[in-house]
This record gives sequence, C-alpha cells and structure tokens, in this order.
Amino acid sequence: MEQTTAVRPVQAVRGVQGVQASFDELGRPLRDVTFCIVDLETTGGSAAKGSMITEIGAVKVRGGEVLGEFQTLVNPQSQIPAFIAVLTGITDAMVAGAPRITSALPAFLEFARGCVVVAHNAPFDVGFLKHFCAQTGQPWPGFETLDTAVLARRVLHAGEVRNCKLGTLAAHFRATTTPTHRALDDARATVDVLHGLLERLGPVGVHTLEELGTFSSRVSPAQRRKRHLGDHLPDAPGVYVFRDARDRPLYIGTSKSLRTRVRGYFTSSETRTRMGEMVGLAVRVEGIVCATPLEAQVRELRLIGLHKPPYNRRSRFPEKVSWVKITREPWPRLSIVREVAGDGADYLGPFGRRRAAESAVAALHEAFSIRQCAGRLPKAASRAACVLAEMRACLSPCDGSASIDDYAREVERVRASVLADPSAVVEAVESKMADLSAQERFEDAGAHRDRLAAFLGAAARTQRLSALTTRAEVVAARIGDTGSWEVHVVRHGRLAASGTIPGGVDVRAWVDDLRAGAETVEHGPGPAPAASAAESELILRWLELDGLRLVEIDGPWICPVGGASRFLPRFESAAESRSALVPFDEQQRSGGWRTEHRPTRAGATA
Repeated sequence: MEQTTAVRPVQAVRGVQGVQASFDELGRPLRDVTFCIVDLETTGGSAAKGSMITEIGAVKVRGGEVLGEFQTLVNPQSQIPAFIAVLTGITDAMVAGAPRITSALPAFLEFARGCVVVAHNAPFDVGFLKHFCAQTGQPWPGFETLDTAVLARRVLHAGEVRNCKLGTLAAHFRATTTPTHRALDDARATVDVLHGLLERLGPVGVHTLEELGTFSSRVSPAQRRKRHLGDHLPDAPGVYVFRDARDRPLYIGTSKSLRTRVRGYFTSSETRTRMGEMVGLAVRVEGIVCATPLEAQVRELRLIGLHKPPYNRRSRFPEKVSWVKITREPWPRLSIVREVAGDGADYLGPFGRRRAAESAVAALHEAFSIRQCAGRLPKAASRAACVLAEMRACLSPCDGSASIDDYAREVERVRASVLADPSAVVEAVESKMADLSAQERFEDAGAHRDRLAAFLGAAARTQRLSALTTRAEVVAARIGDTGSWEVHVVRHGRLAASGTIPGGVDVRAWVDDLRAGAETVEHGPGPAPAASAAESELILRWLELDGLRLVEIDGPWICPVGGASRFLPRFESAAESRSALVPFDEQQRSGGWRTEHRPTRAGATA
C-alpha cells in the first residue's frame, strides 16, 4: 500500500477553542502548537530485539483543527507473527508491496517536521522511530514529545477510570474513533483523548506547552490562582523573594529566568507540600535582577543568611559552623570553636556539624602527640600526667616531660598537615585501619576511615579557600550561556562586582570601570575572611569552569601540590555515604569533595 497524506477540512474539536481562547502567556500557547499524534504497529515489543514496524499512522492538529493525516503500511522484510496478525489484522500479503522503512520513515519525519510529537505510551513509539533513524542513518529531529498516558495519570482523578489504556480513555472521552490496533485509527482516537485532557486542564490554568509538560494535579487551584504574582518579573537571571502580608520573606530562590521559575510555583511542576503552603501565604513576589547567574547565586546566599526565611531549608544559618583551631599559647592544642578570631591562629574548616569537627580532631590526634586536655598550661607546668602520656599518645607538657622546642616541632607538623601536606595523618590512620582490619574489627576500622575522610575534606576546603581568600583581587571572565563575556571581581573570596560586557565597547576600559566601582573588601582572619565559606566556594567553582580567563590577579595563586585534594578520591564514597562532612548547600555537594583544579596564567602558580 502506498503512503497517503490528506488534509482534512477545518473542523472544531469539542471545547478546545473555548478553553484556549485569549491567553497571552509566557511560553507557547497550546492553541498555536502543532501536534503530530502518531501510532505504530509492529511485529513485537522491542526494536532492539529485532521487532519491525508494520504500519505508521499520524494526525497533525493545531488549535482544534486537523491539518492532515499520514498513513502507510511498512514492509518489515520478515514474517509477521500469527498472534500479531490476528491482533492488528495486518498480514504478510498486505505488506508485501508496501514501502520499506528506509523510505517510509523519511516521509513520516517530513510530515511531522516542526511538530510536537504525541503518542500514547510515547516511549514505545518514539523508541522505535529513534531506533530506525539510527539504523537507517536518518538524523533524529529532536522532537519534543508528549505522552497522553502519562498526562492522563496526572489529570484524571483516582477511580475516574479503571486504567489509562487507550481504549479505556477513548471510551471515557467519547472519542469519535474506536481504537482497533491499526495505526491511523489509534492515532485518531489519541487525538480525541488529547483534546479531552486539554479541555480538563484549561479551567485550572494550563494554557501553554511548557505548563502542559510539567502539569501535576497536586498543585491546588488556590495555588494556581496566584499565578499573576509572577507576571511582572522579567526573563532575566536574578533572585526572587516570596513575601507575606507583613512583607516578611517566606522563601528566597534564584533562577536564570525569574519569570519562568516563579510561575512554576503556581502553574506547573511545584508539588512540594511546604511550597504549596508557602504560596498560600504569599501576597507578592519581589524580583532582583542580576548581571550574571553567579551574582544571583551569591545574592541568594546572602539574603537567606540575612533574613532566614522559614521555608528555606538550606543556607539559613551560615554562622552555625565549627572550626578546628590550633591555639596560640605556650603549649598549643586543637580546639573546636564557632568563629574565626583575629588572633593569628591557624584554622581548619569550616564544618557543617560539630561531630565532623570532632572526627577531624580525632584523626589528627591519631597522628600527632599534642596534648588533648582543655585549658591553658603555663610554660612551667607542674601537674600529674594523664593516661595519654602513659600510652605515649601525648608528649605530656603538663608534667614537664616535653621541651618547648620538641613540642613546637610537633605542633608545626600538625600545622603543615592542615595547611599543606596531610600525608602524615593519612599514613597514621591507614596504618591503624590495617591493624584493626587484621583483627577483623571492621567497624572500628570504618570509624577511623570516616575520621580521616572528615579531616581530608576539611583540609581540602581550607586549602582551596585560602588560595582564593589570600588574594586581594581576582578579575576573571568567561563566556556565559547567552554568548556574552561575564566578568567578576573577587576580593578576598568575596564577590565585589559583576557584569556582562556589552557589544561595541572598549573592553579594557569597561573592565577598569567595573573594578573602580567594585565593593571595597577588607582582609580579615581565617580561610574565609570576607565572605561565608559557601559564597567563596560558589566563586571557586565558577573559577574552575572550562573556558575561564584570568584578567587580573594580585600575586600568584598558589595551591599546595601535595595538598589534601589528592587523597580525596580514596574516601569520597565513604564520606558521602556517612555524611561525615556536611556541605553548606545541596548545590555545593561536589565543591567540598572535588580534586583541585586551578586556572592559570603567567604569574599564577597551580
């Protein structure tokens, strides 16, 4: 049978035009989208296992009108199984003179060009089409697809239909064509099912293709009625703030497109219960347009830390971190503190949990014999030694057993492990792990492994942060998603200015103006002196992206060659599974456990 394409006269489809009458929404209005509803008949259930297409049927519709139909039998070049022939009515004799897939498929692809492809159980039909595109050397056009079976499960209420099979849905929506396991009949029935589903969605505010693709019935009508709160926002990167009737921030987020993301809370994919509750309380949405996505992410962190909105779960308390401090006193020790002081001491961290800080301290004590007792000791200490001295786990300065010089050398080894090379800690803890494993004390060995992972993660973080925060200024540029150069000025680990270079300007003069107007940032103590560690890590990850160019840098950018990052791959899985070191933000998970990489140029050392 030859393929045939027919254009049917314009006809209205039940209710669709009335439902989609006059909305000028963000995205593509459904009334303007051309859908190609397709159905295939095949010799089996898997193209990868040798099943072939025996028939292609398709209907092209837009705005309730049927624009054309496509139907062709396909010669599978193999015998059709008897049960398939009985099911579909397609016999070997019927397909003997039909075109092969090599000619039928290009004809269908041309028919469907520019359409959104719709199918019932789309993975089956689209999977076959993609498979034979690859097999015959046809490029797959990258169709957007819509699955009416999935959409029906989202739209129809529980118990409304017994299942979401095409026959059941066709009967439910009183389709004009009954599915018969023939491709064109089934495609026509799917058209009526699609229009029936769209008719149900119009009254709940689904009017664009984007909203249709992410619709969920879990979004309440009350939530959808507030969709106008996002209408004033631009299609630009920035930060959005949901506010209640007393103008208090409820939730703060960021997006590359403020308008699209905020509208998602009212009309499409937002199904989290707490977000529905938040939207119910919101009376307005404030948008803060940012020059670049990185600026938006930084502003989001700062605003969440400042306002602590109740519906944000991450980054609300950047001040609630712990640090391990190597104290400055006659007999230094390791102390867990809540903030970095300007006392000249060295710090390890920050840690999201105190327990992780305690694990890192335990790893250091495994390797070094500095004292573990609390409080200050005078230079000439004279008190009884504790049991650690008897175990040779402490140099015991408390009873005068250690000289100032010997103890200072031990402290310097601790400092070197934290700031430069943790090999001594790794060797000591791994040796202990090996001894415990030999004794079949595997749980104890695992506890030591987690201590080491906590220490290495914190040491890597400290070294990464210090490499950036000790630089008074770093100016870097990279081509962003829009194709324009994004430029950021970073001072002591804090984002001081950002911008996108406009076309037709003197680039050097523009960058100089950006630097001149940047925020003044004063150096402070510790690895993250001028910003939260989360902000500095965001900046670091941007600086590590491919294609970045260093424009200006104050002095060399130096990271220790033998630093902690080189050991992290051994402990990544253990650290992640046990959550020994909790990251500051879910988006920063990779930042705390990634191997060092630094962009370099003349004058910078990696």
